Amino acid sequence: KIRIGCGRINRYSLSNVSLPCCKPAFCIVCGRKERVNFKMSEVSEGVLKEIVREGPGPKVQRGQTITVHCTGNLVTPPKKFWSTKDPGQRPFTFQVGMGKVIKGWDEGCLSMNKGEIARLTIASHKGYGASGFPAWGITPNADLMFEIEILEIK
Repeated sequence: KIRIGCGRINRYSLSNVSLPCCKPAFCIVCGRKERVNFKMSEVSEGVLKEIVREGPGPKVQRGQTITVHCTGNLVTPPKKFWSTKDPGQRPFTFQVGMGKVIKGWDEGCLSMNKGEIARLTIASHKGYGASGFPAWGITPNADLMFEIEILEIK
């Protein structure tokens, strides 16, 4: 779904939030064609990816064990709930594509290369859903945004 407004960045609608997208379109008000400067793509339904830095290494494959730096935020209201870069925290390691983490992480990380940094915006049904994750302040049906850096692939 694309929302187009005069002089504004085009927007994808993800659950109850609007996010910039990389698709050029014509403004329905003035007819001007708009573009954005960063790369954003739809990894799967409910998972958007904005590349912050390209990764020069190999692509992540299902079943591999990856180590990542990650910062997680609620989209609405914007609030950080976890970061591996906080004092006392360490990079996070998991087996990708095997259901060991939320679905949006599996799908998003499988689209990344070693060394890549990306922002994944994950709709609630690909995150913690109707249950939320109260221990981290993640409310039911919350959309999430994670900045993830692939540090290592094994």
